[in-house]
Amino acid sequence: MATPLTDQERRKQISVRGIAGLGDVAEIKKSFNRHLHFTLVKDRNVATPRDYYFALAHTVRDHLVGRWIRTQQYYYEKDPKRIHYLSLEFYMGRTLQNTMINLGLQNACDEAIYQVTAPGVIGFGGMQSVEVCSVLNVQLGLDLEELEDIEEDAGLGNGGLGRLAACFLDSMATLGLAAYGYGIRYEFGIFNQKISSGWQVEEADDWLRYGNPWEKARPEYMLPVHFYGRVEHTSNGAKWVDTQVVLAMPYDTPVPGYKNNTVNTMRLWSAKAPNDFNLQEFNVGDYIQAVLDRNLAENISRVLYPNDNFFEGKELRLKQEYFVVAATLQDIIRRFKSSKFGCRDPVRTSFETFPDKVAIQLNDTHPALAIPELMRILVDVEKLDWDKAWDVTVQTCAYTNHTVLPEALERWPVHMFEKLLPRHLQIIFEINRRHLERVAAMYPGELDRLRRMSLIEECDPKRINMAHLCVVGSHAVNGVARIHSDIVKNTVFKDFYDIEPEKFQNKTNGITPRRWLLLCNPGLADIIAEKIGEGFLTDLSQLKKLLNFINNDAFIRDVAKVKQENKLKFAAYLEKEYHVKINPESIFDIQVKRIHEYKRQLLNCLHIIAFYNRIKKDPSKHFVPRTIMIGGKAAPGYHMAKLIIKLITSVGQVVNNDPVVGDRLKVIFLENYRVSLAEKVIPAADLSEQISTAGTEASGTGNMKFMLNGALTIGTMDGANVEMAEEAGEENLFIFGMKVEDVEALDKKGYNAKEYYKRNAELRQVIDQIGSGYFNPKEPGLFKDVVNMLLNHDRFKVFADYEAYIKCQDKVSELFKNPKEWTKTVIRNIAGSGKFSSDRTITEYAREIWGVEPSDVKIPPPNEPPLERTLVLVLNLA
Repeated sequence: MATPLTDQERRKQISVRGIAGLGDVAEIKKSFNRHLHFTLVKDRNVATPRDYYFALAHTVRDHLVGRWIRTQQYYYEKDPKRIHYLSLEFYMGRTLQNTMINLGLQNACDEAIYQVTAPGVIGFGGMQSVEVCSVLNVQLGLDLEELEDIEEDAGLGNGGLGRLAACFLDSMATLGLAAYGYGIRYEFGIFNQKISSGWQVEEADDWLRYGNPWEKARPEYMLPVHFYGRVEHTSNGAKWVDTQVVLAMPYDTPVPGYKNNTVNTMRLWSAKAPNDFNLQEFNVGDYIQAVLDRNLAENISRVLYPNDNFFEGKELRLKQEYFVVAATLQDIIRRFKSSKFGCRDPVRTSFETFPDKVAIQLNDTHPALAIPELMRILVDVEKLDWDKAWDVTVQTCAYTNHTVLPEALERWPVHMFEKLLPRHLQIIFEINRRHLERVAAMYPGELDRLRRMSLIEECDPKRINMAHLCVVGSHAVNGVARIHSDIVKNTVFKDFYDIEPEKFQNKTNGITPRRWLLLCNPGLADIIAEKIGEGFLTDLSQLKKLLNFINNDAFIRDVAKVKQENKLKFAAYLEKEYHVKINPESIFDIQVKRIHEYKRQLLNCLHIIAFYNRIKKDPSKHFVPRTIMIGGKAAPGYHMAKLIIKLITSVGQVVNNDPVVGDRLKVIFLENYRVSLAEKVIPAADLSEQISTAGTEASGTGNMKFMLNGALTIGTMDGANVEMAEEAGEENLFIFGMKVEDVEALDKKGYNAKEYYKRNAELRQVIDQIGSGYFNPKEPGLFKDVVNMLLNHDRFKVFADYEAYIKCQDKVSELFKNPKEWTKTVIRNIAGSGKFSSDRTITEYAREIWGVEPSDVKIPPPNEPPLERTLVLVLNLA
């Protein structure tokens, strides 16, 4: 069995992360020492591992600053169209390693911090005693990976939608687009998940407790955001008066492109109470209480709502959505007006050119209020007439739909709007009146069509359909995988598609290969680079060249060896963190994603129990061993999802402690799944579980990460799985189960779970065990809700796909017995994953929605003179 290479050994190999220059190493050491002393105010006798992390983070950040300033100067000079990506979530994860990689500094930093010397050091990473150190000026021998692991994840997202936004920022910078991410700086991100007695328990994610070295507060750009109040109609137009003001304080985080010296900005807003908050009425008298009440205003940016694919209509959430939109639009308009050419060119004081200079992309309906807010500014403040303002708004905004699940669609009560945003409600009513007039003219007398297409749902209470607002108020609407975009056109927004088919597009999601290959799987990146060069890191379609090596025995061995090393490394991590010993020769069968009924972790669980029963029934038979790992968070209020976690952990308890089973089957629930854990588990996976009911998962991006990292996929024809099968060849994925049309046919006929239960003896045994308390003898009725749901009201038809899934899992075991054929299938998958780069996705958005062209102009680094002004002028004329 191969032992994993040490980091030092791997460093000696050819590495796509760049050779460390001696000058770089010396400079980084000097900067590291300076920050430890001047920024952290520590010497080596008292410095902790966290201090060393912060010293390194500040050292790396120093390399960003010059590029960041120069990039913004370059945009000011060139005055390109700017892209504004509005999202309530940015699931960034850790920043240090990604920044080192994108700046080409990783090996220099690695070498530098290993060499850092100190007289008198308290032990870290196996250091000698203080007495010995004080005599010798020894190397600290700091380990880069240990320092990287100290960084907190920036968990400002729930799952796919927030992580997609993070990948998009990386690609926009790498493609040289003048782009900005706008969101909220939540004080508490997605909760930390603890498993206690098999149940999920939530803990607050105090990610800012030790400070964040990557952000820069910008109080000079603080902006007012208004709530409540009333509308006065004057001869000079509508005025929104008597409002409550909350201030939006921007915090900027640099977003470096890959080795192109471009550094874009993610600007996150934090809520601050104005100094006169609650003190306006002098006669209130309770000064202390007024100061304490500042918290009420500042609660807006306190915490991320932890729901994924579920709408919870809370007023605080609506406040968050308006807060980010109102601050962002003020910022966009300020930048539009004060840009270089705005100062000289009278056309820039007019909003005619606004859509030529500004693109706003709405990441789902959460920032939908950008549409009425932009209308409010243009009509009430800038005094444009309605038709002109509407034209500018529609040409500026574009909307990405992320889900077709009805419970996820945002439908805000009209009465809540009336209280919180009275002017916006009037504007939405007017948008709706004009919209319905247009529809009525096209379809006279079709009242049902008008009802279906209205922005206002005439239910009790009346609600505003935010998706309809987005479709009507945007020039482009896209789904996130081909199958999803077809569903959007043919069902969810069919009426809208009939009227304006040209609005609707598909933009299949992607992932950044910098984080999801180079950073998390350097061993695989290296052997790929040895064969086809490094160009794939910015043009992932080049991975197709690997098909030339499909029969190359040395390459097949290298791919298998890297996978085995990753599995050994992850097994060691699991042993350290979970105190479980697993068989590294087993299939690492992994399902990591949010816990949701539609994602069907329950189907996986039924297979685990069926496999367990087979071993128990015939203990002497040879079974291909498996380690099945399931991870993900459940929304705190989602009872069934939490019960599913408890079921998985209960099954694990029984299976893992059964001596008959041994190491042929192990079940592990991966606690607190997050970006930094994904970076560890994905490179180690053999099998990726993507088993949602066809037609429910819009795209998925975890599926792409596993494919790129050499796992095979077992999955349904859902989301991007369809395109993955197309790219790699369906025969190279384990595809099973109903397709969308089969699900629709079953819906028409009526899904009867009990039929499958009666017909399939193995399934019946599994369900009876869950229901009888076999896996929880102390509380035998615990899972009755799960059994009842599966048998009587399962919207996601687990039993309908059960038999096909089990047969498909048998095929997986069969192929795994032939390591060479398995690895050749892996290579075909890696070679077929090139389409799923977020660089390709963003290039499509740029050309087909935003009307801009990606640029490969490399801005000179800070130590070189800037681009000549003549070149800048040429670029402006181009």
